[in-house]
Amino acid sequence: MDRLTEVLQQKFGYSAFRDGQKEIIEQVIAGKDVIAILPTGMGKSLLFQLPAYLVEGTVVIVSPLLSLMQDQVEQLKIMGEKRVVAINSFLSFEEKEFVLRNLSTFKFIFTSPEMLQNERFNRMLSTIQIAYIVADEAHCISQWGFDFRPDYLRISSWLKSFKETNVLALTATATKKVVSDIKSTLHMKEPYEFIHSIDRPSIAYEVKELENQQEKVQWIIGRITTTNGPGILYTQSRKKSEFYAEELRNRGIRVAFYHAKMEQDDRILIQQQFQQGKLDWVCATNAFGMGIHKDNIRQIIHDHIPTSIASYVQEVGRAARDGNQSLASLVYTSSDVEQAYYVAMQDFPEDADIQLFYRSESTEIQLPETTTRILSYWKEVLSEQETIDLFRNIKQKKWLEIQSLFSLFQNDLCIREQLLNNFDEYLEKRPSNCCNVCSFDIRDVLEQRNQTEVEKQQLNWVYRLNELLH
Repeated sequence: MDRLTEVLQQKFGYSAFRDGQKEIIEQVIAGKDVIAILPTGMGKSLLFQLPAYLVEGTVVIVSPLLSLMQDQVEQLKIMGEKRVVAINSFLSFEEKEFVLRNLSTFKFIFTSPEMLQNERFNRMLSTIQIAYIVADEAHCISQWGFDFRPDYLRISSWLKSFKETNVLALTATATKKVVSDIKSTLHMKEPYEFIHSIDRPSIAYEVKELENQQEKVQWIIGRITTTNGPGILYTQSRKKSEFYAEELRNRGIRVAFYHAKMEQDDRILIQQQFQQGKLDWVCATNAFGMGIHKDNIRQIIHDHIPTSIASYVQEVGRAARDGNQSLASLVYTSSDVEQAYYVAMQDFPEDADIQLFYRSESTEIQLPETTTRILSYWKEVLSEQETIDLFRNIKQKKWLEIQSLFSLFQNDLCIREQLLNNFDEYLEKRPSNCCNVCSFDIRDVLEQRNQTEVEKQQLNWVYRLNELLH
C-alpha cells in the first residue's frame, strides 16, 4: 500500500480515492500550483486536508463564508484534528489574541479575503512556515471580486509575500474566463489542471414558463406540498424568501428562510438544522448553499432566472450528492429577464456615482456600503475614466450572461446538452431522465408526499385560525 492510500485510510476512513483525487494531491505535495474543478460532493476538502499530513508547515485556506469556515473546522475536529482554527468574527478579542500569539501551533488556518488585509495577521503569518495556500470556492475571485468583494482581487498583492508557496484553487464550476481570472489573480505558474465534467446524470432538468407571478407562486407551493424533499427554493429577494417560508409553514412543511440580512448565528443554525434533517426545505437567496454537506437534497427550485449559467449550475449542483435521482426545476415569467438584470445591477455604480466618488472626499458623499467598497478599491488602481469603462463593460457582460441562460430555455434543444456546451463539454450519454425537452417522466423523478396525521391536524388548525382572523 502506498503512503497516500495509507493516510487516506488511517486519517479519513476511505479505502480508495475518487477520480482525480490522488493525482491532484500528488501535485500539491510536489509543490505545484493546481486548479481543481470538481462537482459538489466529489471530495474537494480532501484535496487540501490530506496533503497537510505529508508536508511540513501550516496550510492557509482562504474561504468566502463564515459558515463554510466553521463547518470545515468542525468536520476536522470530528476527525480528531485539534490543530485547526478559523480566524473570523466568531472569535472573541481574547481568543483572537491567543491564536495570533500561537499561530505556528496550528496545522490548518481558515480565513477570509478581508482578513488577509490585516497588518498584524500578515506579520504573524510571515513568522511561520506555510506549507501551501488554498483558495476554496475559487470561482468567487471572478464572480465576486469585481462585483462586491474587491478584497478577493487584493489577494493578488497579498500573494507577492508568498512567491515560493504553491497555491491550490478549488471550485465546482468554472468557465475558461473564470479559470483565466483565477490563474491571473493567484499568480499561478503553469498550474496542473484537473477539470471534471460538470454533468450530473442523476439531476433531471425542468423549465416552465408561466403567465404571471401569481401562477408561479401557486405552482411552487403545489410542487413542494405534494412531493418529497429535502429541497432548496431559490428566490431573488429577502422578502420573497420570507413569504414562501410562511406560506409553506402554514401548510405543514418544515421550512425556514435564509438570506444575507439575517444574523450570522441564525444563518448557521438554519444551515445545521437543514443538514441534520430537522428542516425539509429552505427558502433562500443565493447566499445559501455554498459548503452545505447534505447528500440527499432531492429538489432545487428556482422562481427566477439566475444571473449566469455558472451560478445556475453551481446552485442546482447541490442536489443529488448521494447519486440518487433528483430534480432541478426553474419557473419563470416573461418579465423575469429584466428583473434578473435589475437585481444584478443593484450594487454597481453609475457613471455619475464614479465621477462623484473620484472628485470628492469619500466622507462627503452618501453611497451604498457595497458601492463605496468597490470604488475605494478601483480608485487605488484605475483612473476615473478607466473605472467608468470597466463598469460599463461589466454591466454589458452581466446582461449577456443573463441572456445566455435565458436563451437555453427558448428553444427545443436539450437543456443538459446546452449547459455542457457552455463549459466546452459534450454530452456523451443521455440519462433516462434528462430534461423536460427530451426524455423525462416526473413520476420516475419525484416521490409523492404523504401527509401525516399530525400535519393534517396542523393544516386544519391553520385553516380555522385564518378563517377566524380574516
